[in-house]
Amino acid sequence: MSKTMNELELKYGCNPNQKPSRIFMADGRQLPITVLNGKPGYINFMDAFNGWQLVKELKKATGLPAATSFKHVSPAGAAVGLPLTDTLRKIYWVDDLGELTPLASAYARARGADRMSSFGDFIALSDVCDVCTANMIKREVSDGIIAPGYEPEALEILKTKKKGNYNVILIDESYVPEALERKQVYGITFEQGRNELKIDDELFANIPTKNKDLPELAKIDLIISLITLKYTQSNSVCYCKGGQAIGIGAGQQSRIHCTRLAGSKADNWWLRQSEQVLNLPFLDTIGRADRDNAIDLYIGEDYMDVLAEGKWQNIFKTKPAVFTAEEKRAWLDKNTDVALGSDAFFPFGDNIERAFRSGVKYVAEPGGSIRDDLVIQAADDHDMVMAFTGIRLFHH
Repeated sequence: MSKTMNELELKYGCNPNQKPSRIFMADGRQLPITVLNGKPGYINFMDAFNGWQLVKELKKATGLPAATSFKHVSPAGAAVGLPLTDTLRKIYWVDDLGELTPLASAYARARGADRMSSFGDFIALSDVCDVCTANMIKREVSDGIIAPGYEPEALEILKTKKKGNYNVILIDESYVPEALERKQVYGITFEQGRNELKIDDELFANIPTKNKDLPELAKIDLIISLITLKYTQSNSVCYCKGGQAIGIGAGQQSRIHCTRLAGSKADNWWLRQSEQVLNLPFLDTIGRADRDNAIDLYIGEDYMDVLAEGKWQNIFKTKPAVFTAEEKRAWLDKNTDVALGSDAFFPFGDNIERAFRSGVKYVAEPGGSIRDDLVIQAADDHDMVMAFTGIRLFHH
């Protein structure tokens, strides 16, 4: 598509049998996007538009370039463009790329938080895609990207992906949607006001815990967690540290399962930084995606089966020692000052107990449960700082 238009026909909807399919502007306005390359589908656009809102809001809230990696209408990762440590550069497989721009650092963080879930992602960037970021994206398995602009050389780099079929979408950053949004379910139209709630550190004024010391960096991480949750399928919980999401639990029916899922992802992120994982002797022929899978297997409980069956020879040069449960626990205990956001109140203190195991020190949740006193007590037992925001962030 070389110019904007009122509607765009799609190949099919969520599944190949769901035809016809299109995106269009019911009010007669032009679509705020231009497809520069490829043929994005229904789910691609769902990811693109949700991801764009997320990064646009992150940039506005923090003043930093932002990126997100979306899969099936929820973020696998979201981050702002803070510099990477040498360890993070290594676990995100970007230690060979030289100096990174802030935007490239943001995407490295967003992609690297949960690389298995980000496999085949749709990318959203808050800023004009530069060459550094395009070169990083070029070598990852990804379905497409949305951004407010592209440097000419960056666009040409992206066009080479997927045999020339990589989806590249240009978004008009001045576009303002209608105040009311609608969708249909079973032929019935739902209508509601858009969620225009501003998320900033004023939401953290009500701190019911004994510890009320909330540093500025923790506020930034809590803001990132809440903005991420605003565009994550509910129920959802998000762990953040150092300017990025490190574990997102999306679409769970119970809050504790959100907390466990996101916590396990945050744990994996931290375990990847241990000497046992950093020094794994991979075969030179093993690519990044296969290394990610192998690391997940090595960290998990099934690695003993791999050793017993001799499959390690297909992955490693020499047999790595088992990463014991005691060693993993000792390393996890070194992860501290993690921030946690929840899209609705914690109904029981068990969420706080699970969060503590993953290094959580700072919590933001709406409050309003009949058991708030028990949740506050659980936070006090671990000297946590917990803010009651008074806002719910369900997204469906």
